[in-house]
Amino acid sequence: MLQSSGAGGGNRTPTPFQAPDFESGTSTSSITPAREVRIIHETVGRINYNRAFLQKSCFFMRTDEFDFVLPEALIAQHPPEQRGGSRMLHVHDGVLEDSLFSLLLQKVNAGDVMVLNDTRVIRARLFGIKRSGGKIEVMVERVLNEHEVLAQVRASKSPVTGSYLLLATELSVEVLGRVGEFYHLRFCSDEAVLELLERYGRLPLPPYITHAAEEEDESRYQTVFAREAGAVAAPTAGLHFDDAMLESLRDKGVKIVYVTLHVGAGTFQPVRAELVSEHVMHSECYEIPQVTVDAIEAAHAAGARVFAVGTTSLRALESSAAKGALAAGTGETRIFITPGYNFRVVDVLLTNFHLPKSTLLMLVSAFGGMAEMRAAYRHAVEQQYRFFSYGDAMLIERKIG
Repeated sequence: MLQSSGAGGGNRTPTPFQAPDFESGTSTSSITPAREVRIIHETVGRINYNRAFLQKSCFFMRTDEFDFVLPEALIAQHPPEQRGGSRMLHVHDGVLEDSLFSLLLQKVNAGDVMVLNDTRVIRARLFGIKRSGGKIEVMVERVLNEHEVLAQVRASKSPVTGSYLLLATELSVEVLGRVGEFYHLRFCSDEAVLELLERYGRLPLPPYITHAAEEEDESRYQTVFAREAGAVAAPTAGLHFDDAMLESLRDKGVKIVYVTLHVGAGTFQPVRAELVSEHVMHSECYEIPQVTVDAIEAAHAAGARVFAVGTTSLRALESSAAKGALAAGTGETRIFITPGYNFRVVDVLLTNFHLPKSTLLMLVSAFGGMAEMRAAYRHAVEQQYRFFSYGDAMLIERKIG
């Protein structure tokens, strides 16, 4: 049973995770209902599903086990006045500890490694018209090369292959076709796409932030260590860091290293499938430098810990190590981390509070434990922590066993 370090104040909200009874046989996190077992056996009867498998597997987990009630007032619409001015909920050893991000230095030791995602958010949103005159909105998902992108296109009528769009009153864009849910677009300009987006595009804020991007967002919805352009959403755990905190960590003997994972818009999509196992994960590209691999291997060899700053850093590291040892290089990942996953690289995760029914909420539940995350989110709502991209932080130590 988790213990909370602070007494709840004010009006209580419903328990965040809305399963009827997490300890009963109706909860698929512990025991699978007999009806579902029978259906599976009838479908693949040659496989012997024993109790241990059912308890560890996410196969029978229902998406609504990761739902919770969140008062709208707790969704942060603006960043704190100062970087690093957030609260931080530390989840460790069966305890929920209310803390501050500014006290992160007290949570690390000399020799630990901290992995940051140095992706940079591009100005991915463009507005324009079709040749027919209809209004359109283009949200670039991925830059493919100097002139081509994959993008979402919103229009009253879908543009057809071979048609042209006029964006930001000046940019002619050809529709080359469809790739799944995205459009394949070519910018008809000698200039590189990233240069055009920087000049004509707008910053893409998450859908739960209700205001259009303002001057404040141009700097604060970007980490201070952002270098590699390509993301359409910020690696938000990194937004808490300022240069002074990074320097203090180095002074204490913490090794700061980087990965790059270009965050896609799919990070905001809830899981709509009834069962977790039915969800199709979105794809993102990543790169891990050799210096990062070397630092992690040296830390683990010395008995030190690896801190992943954000779920994006964790996903890049665990994707690389999924088939064996962590390796440097580039890759494409659709890794879907759910309870029962065997973590190979990361020991501690710094993250924000995530959307209901999201893959990221499932990831942190796998990392910190289902019961622990239910208690943590319930506590966060009761104590009025700020949620999502501009919100407060969680420091989660990996649950062993």
